[in-house]
Amino acid sequence: MATAGDAPSFERDIKPLFREDDRDAMDYVFDLWKYEDVRANAQNILERIEDGSMPCDEEWPEERLELLRRWIETGMSA
Repeated sequence: MATAGDAPSFERDIKPLFREDDRDAMDYVFDLWKYEDVRANAQNILERIEDGSMPCDEEWPEERLELLRRWIETGMSA
């Protein structure tokens, strides 16, 4: 997992945030386990997680949300 001084990466830090059920639920729109799909939809994904409409069964803890925000802010590395 990314530390405070290093930028998060998709494979190491972001992809594991999405469960198989999350992936299956969103498969009709994009693949939450594919870097290109998440990068292209990152702002929309963040907004949905912040407003509680994604994932549909539970809210993310603040530390997971902050990790996604930091990934977006630091350039969304693979």
